[in-house]
This record gives sequence, structure tokens and C-alpha cells, in this order.
Amino acid sequence: MDLKLADKKAFISGSTAGIGYAIAERFLNEGAEVIINGRSQKTVDLAIESLKKATGNQKVSGVAADFANSEEINHLLETIPEVDILINNTGIFEPKAFEDIPDEDWFRFFEINVMSGIRLARHYFPKMLSKNWGRIIFISSESGVFIPDEMIHYGMTKTAQIAVSRGLAELTKGTEVTVNSILPGPTKSKGVGTFIEDLAKSGNISTKEVEADFFKNMRPTSLIQRFAAVEEVADTVVYFSSPLASATNGAAIRVEGGLVRSIL
Repeated sequence: MDLKLADKKAFISGSTAGIGYAIAERFLNEGAEVIINGRSQKTVDLAIESLKKATGNQKVSGVAADFANSEEINHLLETIPEVDILINNTGIFEPKAFEDIPDEDWFRFFEINVMSGIRLARHYFPKMLSKNWGRIIFISSESGVFIPDEMIHYGMTKTAQIAVSRGLAELTKGTEVTVNSILPGPTKSKGVGTFIEDLAKSGNISTKEVEADFFKNMRPTSLIQRFAAVEEVADTVVYFSSPLASATNGAAIRVEGGLVRSIL
């Protein structure tokens, strides 16, 4: 299927690894121009070379910026004045008991997970409206609907992303701009893979046993009973970024393996 993306430019925050990298690779395979982002120029450069080799598409560049640093964000926006597609993927997570989460962590999670997307959208959204075409996608999570008790601060930020996405969509009425959020479930990204390996080592068990225990005790409502691959999430993101998905706007689209038990 041709997703009609060959003439589009996409920027993906937090895209040197994991879901963001997989999204970049999928866009490049569709012929799009892609700008990736990571916290250091070294990781950005390595990802660019890897993506070029994997896809054969040379239309990939990158900008280093830490979304906890407003000066670096301003530099990024000056470097990339306009895009057709904005994927707000930057995010952090950390399992921590509620009573152990200090104020600083709540603000840090909100700053990186929520304000990163708000700042980018505030810059690119008006430009999309002026040319009457654009796509903004917030990579939220099923945790924004099914708040995990082991990291409530993370869940709070994912709920906020869904709210911001829907609010922006209301401002697109009658245009060819769409704003949606994608809600991945437990996904075997680089960070999650490391987390699983650490648990396996500390418990002297296999990673398969860790995964089975996770879905039995922590996410028992999952229908697929496994971690999704980053490519499965990327396929969904890229489709809903394409001109083919023009009738989907203001939606919270789930890629969570049936974990959330609700019809709507």
C-alpha cells in the first residue's frame, strides 16, 4: 500500500532508538524525508547512518536536543522551521511507589513527557493550519487510560497528552490538519528490554519467565499476553500520519493488545 508520504517531511522527537527509531525507519521506507532527534549528537549521527543503511533512503537528518533544556528546544525550532508531520514521541518512565515520588519527579515527568509536545505543537501547528495540511501525533500510552499503580506520575502525563491532542484537534475544524494520539501498550523498546533483562538477572530467571509473570500479575487483561514489537506501533503511527487517514481526527488510537477493557 502506498501511503502517499513521498513528498512529506516528518520530525520525530526521541527517535534514536525504540519506538521513535522504528517510526523513522517506516517513514523512510515510504519515501518520506525524516528528521530524527536524540539528546546527543553522537547518538543522532549513529542513528542516521543506521537508518540510511537499513532503508536506502538518504533523506534523513537529525538535530540533538534535550527536552529538559529550553535553550536546546529553541535551537531545534530555529533549525527546523517547518514540517508536514510532527510525532511527539519523547518520554521517560520509571516505576516508583506513589509515596516515594517527590514533587521534583512530578514536575520533571510533566516537563519532558507533556511540555515537549506542547512546545513543538505550538510552533508547528499554526504553520500546518496556514497551508491547510498537517499531521500531529502524540505517542501517549494505555497507561493514560489504565493508570499503572506502580508509576502514577507517568500515567498522569499520558492522560495529559490525550487531553492536549483532543483539544488541538478541536482547532482543526474544516481543515486538512489532523491531531491524534496513539496509545501503545507494553512494548519491547530498548528501555523496556533492558528493564526485563535486569529483572531476569536479579531474579535468576529467564526473560521469558519475566514476561510471563508481568502479564500474569501486572497486566492480566492483555489479550495478546506479550509485549508488542516497536514495528507494530510504528506501522500504526505512520498510517495515521498519512493522507490516507484523513478522516481520523481527535482520536485516541489503541495499539495495546486489548489490555484496556472498554468498548470506547
